[in-house]
Amino acid sequence: MIQEIMRDTVFLSQKAEPATPADMPVAQDLLDTLTDHKDGCVGMAANMIGVNKRIIAFDNEGSYMVMFNLEIIKKSEPYETEEGCLSLTGTRKTKRWKCIKVQYQNESFQTRLKTFTGWTAQIIQHEIDHCEGIVI
Repeated sequence: MIQEIMRDTVFLSQKAEPATPADMPVAQDLLDTLTDHKDGCVGMAANMIGVNKRIIAFDNEGSYMVMFNLEIIKKSEPYETEEGCLSLTGTRKTKRWKCIKVQYQNESFQTRLKTFTGWTAQIIQHEIDHCEGIVI
């Protein structure tokens, strides 16, 4: 179900709670909402639709991917960039990493490791910031 975009920075500043299998409907809502905003959005975290859980959905080189309870376990090659966000007005400068290794759980809540680079890595880092309550 397509959800309304959360714009309350107090809510967005809260650190997300771990996701559980009971949160699968949230993941579907996140995908539906991201698909609805595909023209101006490449990734979303659950708090962007008003659910404070550690779930993200993003465009992974042409197909959408959902991750639960993710964290960056390795990063390299820092750079400065500027990003916008569907939940906020304007753009902000931020530091990102060209290469990240992420530990996450898939839709079956199996733990996985995956390395991402470039634009996809940047999207994931932005969404992890949402999970951490970091508003950029």
